[in-house]
Amino acid sequence: MKKNGKYTRATVYFSPDIHKSLRLRSAETGTSISQIVNEAIRRSLADEAADLDAFLLHDEEPNVSFETFICGLRRRGRI
Repeated sequence: MKKNGKYTRATVYFSPDIHKSLRLRSAETGTSISQIVNEAIRRSLADEAADLDAFLLHDEEPNVSFETFICGLRRRGRI
């Protein structure tokens, strides 16, 4: 990982088990703990962005109450 001012230093506290797992993964893959954590956070944020995109796609759909939905299922013979 480059240390040329593109990154911000932060102190993060891990439980001993998580830290040991990170150290072992780091040694196994030849990547730094920072790289592993950055990639995991990047994936997590990408997942959240995908969830938000899906939510926004349905933003203009009408809201249906649970009761209305269940009654509709019964009316259509689905339950």
